[in-house]
Amino acid sequence: MSDVPVAGDFIADTVRADNAAQTYAGRVRTRFPPEPNGYLHIGHAKAITADFGIAEQFGGLCNLRLDDTNPDTEETEYVESILEDIRWLGYEPAQLLHASDYFQQLYDWAEDLIGQGLAYVDEQDAETISAQRGGYGKPGVESPYRDRPPQESLDLFRRMAAGEFPDNSLVLRAKIDMQSENMQLRDPVMYRIRHSTHHRTGDKWCVYPTYDWAHGQSDAIEGVTHSMCTLEFVEHRPLYDWYLEHLDLPYEKPKQLEFARLELTHTVTSKRRLKGLVDEGVVSGWDDPRMPTLRGLRRRGFPAESIRDFCTHIGVNKTNARHSVEELEAFVRTRLNKVALRRMAVLRPLKLVIENWPEGRVEWFEVANNPENADDGVRRVPFSGELYIERDDFAESPPPKFFRLSPGREVRLRGAYLVTATGLVKDDAGEVVEVRASYDPATRGGDAPDGRKVKSTMHWVSAGHAVDGTVALYDRLFSAEVPGAATGEPLDDLNPDSLELLAGCKLEPALAEPGPSRVVQFERLGYFARDPRQPMLFHRTVGLRDEWASLQKRQQ
Repeated sequence: MSDVPVAGDFIADTVRADNAAQTYAGRVRTRFPPEPNGYLHIGHAKAITADFGIAEQFGGLCNLRLDDTNPDTEETEYVESILEDIRWLGYEPAQLLHASDYFQQLYDWAEDLIGQGLAYVDEQDAETISAQRGGYGKPGVESPYRDRPPQESLDLFRRMAAGEFPDNSLVLRAKIDMQSENMQLRDPVMYRIRHSTHHRTGDKWCVYPTYDWAHGQSDAIEGVTHSMCTLEFVEHRPLYDWYLEHLDLPYEKPKQLEFARLELTHTVTSKRRLKGLVDEGVVSGWDDPRMPTLRGLRRRGFPAESIRDFCTHIGVNKTNARHSVEELEAFVRTRLNKVALRRMAVLRPLKLVIENWPEGRVEWFEVANNPENADDGVRRVPFSGELYIERDDFAESPPPKFFRLSPGREVRLRGAYLVTATGLVKDDAGEVVEVRASYDPATRGGDAPDGRKVKSTMHWVSAGHAVDGTVALYDRLFSAEVPGAATGEPLDDLNPDSLELLAGCKLEPALAEPGPSRVVQFERLGYFARDPRQPMLFHRTVGLRDEWASLQKRQQ
């Protein structure tokens, strides 16, 4: 996975052909145009890598354009977060632009279409307009205002912009073809009235353009050459082209290209549903590590490089497909295996007392910070006669094929000594609270001079040197591979056990100090990210086991 094989890219092929034909005089310009009504998620990452990647591949430019045409749902908070997330992924927009930058030009062009007899003001309500549009195989019904004289529509449109009418009382519609098989061409709405304060333009405007009217024209104003969208916009392309064909553009007409959106198993990416999870307190916020937002993935410890590599690997294509979340995690694991420092942590501590250890003695072992990279050096880890081990690493009555510590059994303590369990202590409830053991002084470093073998190596932490920490363990936020597939409601598949919070975990002392990397490997347990706001809280990023490889084997 280190070479990140790239899937076939029809968009790059299209750009290459356009350059060969000098369609845009060799110019390549793209844009990423999110609406600032929420935080970016993993699905946006694919669009970002496509938009910025194509520009980078062909020596072009990619702008960030905020599609801020709906003042009721957009906030400056989202604008700032979008820019920050894009930069975290490793991209820098050529320009930060807003659709609201073009409100005057869009308005002027709308007046131009009215003057050409290609747009009209409709006084019907939204429900009536929707019903008159008909449906597939069902003819449309022309509005009684469709043949309104251009001068009359122009007067009404200007009065709409001046604030004379209440919300939703009039709309401006394009005059195209009410019998078209493409529903997008059945006289779509271009402007609606909203007496709302815009986060950038304030109260200057009370008519706002629809997405379809603002999208292509904004592309044209910016000189975009290749406008990439997801597949649901395929049917919008004829409308995109129709608008552009009837306007006097400053550049060559941009070309809209559609590719499959990114869908993951056990994941929901609808902004509306994600906002519902936040508002209803199902998760702690947009950056909850269970969320598919870039904020959440970042807090959980996903490297930006892994997300980019995953998106590059799956490529862009014209067929929707749902990718396994384990496939994404495999890229995360591969990256972290190379760069994450190793540390020892005991999540469910059980005390281990070495009875023949010299009283008060402490030994220090030099342990590699990362076996994958010698340049990361070594650290000194304390070892004493009282240790913590994982509770699951001891069994009083071991089941078959249990090779860890049990009465009379010898195991290796990672990098230290071989020890044998000799006894145990229970509390009044009969639960084991302490294990007694003896160690073999001749096995320093973990190997026996007589060549005897043990079947288990366990991690540990010196009790007298341990620091306390809290660890968050995560399962899938949605238990079903396709949330809502059975009932139609994704929330029906919420996993009530998606978070387990463990307090009182025992960590080696090096974890009390911030390191060069926020994500470390807890040996034998997985990769864990230090929380940016609570330094002794660690989020499990991914486990050590390659679940994606296991899935592939089962499918063969």
